[in-house]
Amino acid sequence: MNIENTNDMLPTADGYRCGFVAIVGRPNVGKSTLMNHLIGQKISITSKKAQTTRHKVTGIYTDDTAQLVFVDTPGFQTDHRNALNDRLNLNVTEAMSGVDVIVFVVEAMRFTEADRTVMKQLPKHTPVLLVVNKIDKDKAKDKLALQAFIDTVSAEFEFAGHEVVSAKHGLRIAHLLETLKPYLPESIPLYPEDMVTDKSSRFLAMEIVREKLFRYLGEELPYAMNVEVEQFQEENGMYHIYIAVLVDKENQKPIVIGKGGEKLKKISTEARLDMEKLFDTKVFLKVWVKVKSGWADDVRFLKELGL
Repeated sequence: MNIENTNDMLPTADGYRCGFVAIVGRPNVGKSTLMNHLIGQKISITSKKAQTTRHKVTGIYTDDTAQLVFVDTPGFQTDHRNALNDRLNLNVTEAMSGVDVIVFVVEAMRFTEADRTVMKQLPKHTPVLLVVNKIDKDKAKDKLALQAFIDTVSAEFEFAGHEVVSAKHGLRIAHLLETLKPYLPESIPLYPEDMVTDKSSRFLAMEIVREKLFRYLGEELPYAMNVEVEQFQEENGMYHIYIAVLVDKENQKPIVIGKGGEKLKKISTEARLDMEKLFDTKVFLKVWVKVKSGWADDVRFLKELGL
């Protein structure tokens, strides 16, 4: 073999760009909805309730000119201190290290102290793009008022630029993708072009069940529970998935189960249908509730859950 010519066999970028993008912001500004639209598929759970994202979820967008690897982070927690929220905040900080550009998401016409707290965590040496979401709101439809809002926020941090979007309605998503590409280094793709996430089917099944819990239970209870996949296997072309919903107290079990088991049945049925759509195969899903007191302050257990 001619050693001098081995580099000729290596793939080259030829102007192609590939890099990592962290999506950060306070809870409930639409980060997960934004990432789902950016990659064109739902992989990160969404809810009107804050703090639905507990794991860093990686989504991948690929086209003919670039591959963008998005990291969707939990909302930075400022209200309640416990081991869970401390680990969530650590996840946010870790997600911002080693990326090529950061997307800082804020809600149009609403900039709070919680936003400022997140902004203070932004690194100084990584480009940060201000992305104003929810421009479909009535107050944001006044272009002069929206520009004044952007100017006010921009005065507090040296952003590399800004974009406005409506993640809910998919407005200006393509424009945001094009804006992000120049911040990425020239590189060959890191992932296959048909891959949209590096998360396992096991992880995605767990997240789907958590989304249904947030959707159908009250304001506080979902924050006092978690989801654990106890078994995930494929047999004869069907996924068999067994998931435990962990609650902190015995009196919380009936709230999840509902009268005659109707609420848990609804949660399970909708989760199964979503899984079948995502995995493109039949799914047998068994969901039950069990008590694990103090799980949100059990650091060892949180590590076992991947938090």
